[in-house]
Amino acid sequence: MPFIIVNEAFEKVASGGLMSNMMFYLMEVYQMEAVTGTSVIYMWAALSTGLAIFGAFISDSYLGRFRVIAFGSFSSLLGVSFLWLTSIFPQLTPSASSCPPTPAQLGVLFGSLGLISIGSGCIKPCSIAFGADQLKHHNNQRLIDSYFNWYYASATISTVIASTVVVYIQDRFGWRVGFAVPVLVMLCSTLMFLLGSPLYVKVKVNKSPFTGFGQVLIAAFRNRKISLVSDDCYNHNNEMDRVELTDNFRFLNKACVVRDVNIGSPGSNPCSVPTVEKVESLKSLIRIIPVWSSGILLFTNITQTFPVLQAQKMNRNITSLFEIPAASFSLFMLLTVTIWILFYDRILVPFLAKFTHEPRGLHPKTRMGIGLILSIIALVVSAIVETIRRDLANSNTPVDMSAMWLVPQLVLLGLAEAFNAIGQMEFYYSELPKSMASLAMAFFMVSMAVAAIVGSLIINIVDSVTCQGSDISWVSSDINKGHVDYYYWLLGFLNLLNFLYYLICCRVHRSFSSSESRLSH
Repeated sequence: MPFIIVNEAFEKVASGGLMSNMMFYLMEVYQMEAVTGTSVIYMWAALSTGLAIFGAFISDSYLGRFRVIAFGSFSSLLGVSFLWLTSIFPQLTPSASSCPPTPAQLGVLFGSLGLISIGSGCIKPCSIAFGADQLKHHNNQRLIDSYFNWYYASATISTVIASTVVVYIQDRFGWRVGFAVPVLVMLCSTLMFLLGSPLYVKVKVNKSPFTGFGQVLIAAFRNRKISLVSDDCYNHNNEMDRVELTDNFRFLNKACVVRDVNIGSPGSNPCSVPTVEKVESLKSLIRIIPVWSSGILLFTNITQTFPVLQAQKMNRNITSLFEIPAASFSLFMLLTVTIWILFYDRILVPFLAKFTHEPRGLHPKTRMGIGLILSIIALVVSAIVETIRRDLANSNTPVDMSAMWLVPQLVLLGLAEAFNAIGQMEFYYSELPKSMASLAMAFFMVSMAVAAIVGSLIINIVDSVTCQGSDISWVSSDINKGHVDYYYWLLGFLNLLNFLYYLICCRVHRSFSSSESRLSH
């Protein structure tokens, strides 16, 4: 188990240490504007999380988890190594501040980021499941719980190290030394994982749920002209606990209609017809998509890079000898998430359960809604703080504003993430069948990938629209001249609309659930 945990933890240190300070590297070394750099980081984050579906599919359908994690470790090691080389060889970066990067220089940069994303997409969805594979022959629930506790604890600690120690080294000793640290960390991660190879339990590859979904859609399309009747014969798994077809998305029921009268005879192939279980699994996935989509904008708020640029313009001194790196302010959000989860799980849940009669304290959809409300409040606070900071920066009398004024908005965003993100995961696990439990994490990670794409789209639209009336964009690289406060107000308004959309999605989902409940009775 330590080999697997160290592999995942070190990968988080390497990728997190690069992600935190990448905005400054793109602006200082590659001469990118704030909008361009933010778009690159958004797309990098989208690729890193979106490829989790690819990693899960390849591991479950073809290669197995061990091979995919090993491949991902090598890919991440190559990526961080190439990025480190850009800080060593001047030929790989623009020669002067007035020179834009050449296509070849951008190719090396984007290629290295792409390799890191491939590695992350292979390691993240497979690592925790591969660790659970090692315990498949143990019925000790305490051992399994201990593994998950250590896994999440290591993930939290590694993220803290990435946003503090690695960022400090980059700020204090420069990019060459700062980028060498992730290379060494990723090298240790790969070697540790491979050293444990003789000890691992390597589960054989099973059929991926994606294959069954494709089979259902194809069969439903082929049988689209069939009229369903009450005495139709449907294909079931040979299991004692069978599910029954529901009336939701009734057109999909046609996929499991048995058209061959000899389907039950010896030599027939029932696998050619999708089962009721597969159809209902696909329906459960479709039912949660509207609620899932409402969480996309929340992750767009969390992954934005403007708080880093704001912190750089503010007074970050704790003492006369120590200054907090601007990229390390995300630590306040991370600590908020960690502390709140522990406080909620150990103290609030037993208290709330007495009044709500809900074992989890609050229903997952209630927690998701609270998270969306907190994100709106966080953006309002962000806009107010930025208005004050910008006015002081542009006043005739220069006043140093403490960067600690950014802490309230980061704490609120951390609370919003803790409520909404954990609520999402609980909601997916409760709504999806047990056979799709592994898909819930991949589904959650896809929302972060889509959020990064949406964030990039919003900031580029804001930049192009606000540049038309004047020379200064709201999201200008010089935030003292731009209007990031207006950008925050816009995000706050969009999040308000998103909250109203979430309420509609909850109502629609409730109607589906109630109709399904009536049918089962």
